[in-house]
Amino acid sequence: MSVQYGAGVIRTSLAGIAVLLAPAHPTVAEEVLRAHDSPHDYVSAFAGRLAGRGIDEPVDSLARIALIDALAAHGLLAEFDWKEDAQEIRSQLQQLEPRPSVDPWALFEAEEMLLPTEKFLHACGRRYREVGAALAVLDIESDCCPVVGLWAARADELTALAARAGLPVQHLGAARRGR
Repeated sequence: MSVQYGAGVIRTSLAGIAVLLAPAHPTVAEEVLRAHDSPHDYVSAFAGRLAGRGIDEPVDSLARIALIDALAAHGLLAEFDWKEDAQEIRSQLQQLEPRPSVDPWALFEAEEMLLPTEKFLHACGRRYREVGAALAVLDIESDCCPVVGLWAARADELTALAARAGLPVQHLGAARRGR
């Protein structure tokens, strides 16, 4: 069963996601709301950034793309190709905020570094959860995998906000429900 939300709920939820994932960077929420409220203005203001995504006019997912781009601009999101090298993933994840106080990479076993990308990302998610952090993919229906870090205690909040915003989210390494 799919629930449809109005523009006000979507707007509020997108802003909530921005605040949750970028509490020290209010410009993230400002950019997302600009894309939601004034898509033509946003496309004009961020033409250079959007050109890399092949966007030159407003699209339905513009506010979600603005969220991804703004988070990435502040070092709060890493984008991976689905055939990314484990060392590259590790390097980018180590730069993400918030950084866990305990190094999750100390928990990795050598063979985990040899896993294919998707399995490696889930292994990363499990290791991050072991130290109180979480990794989530914000799906913008592109060929990249945008990953954010957050505290594990806030993962359900992200899930709820994302559902209301129409933004599919996948928590990496989370126990699957219903099994």
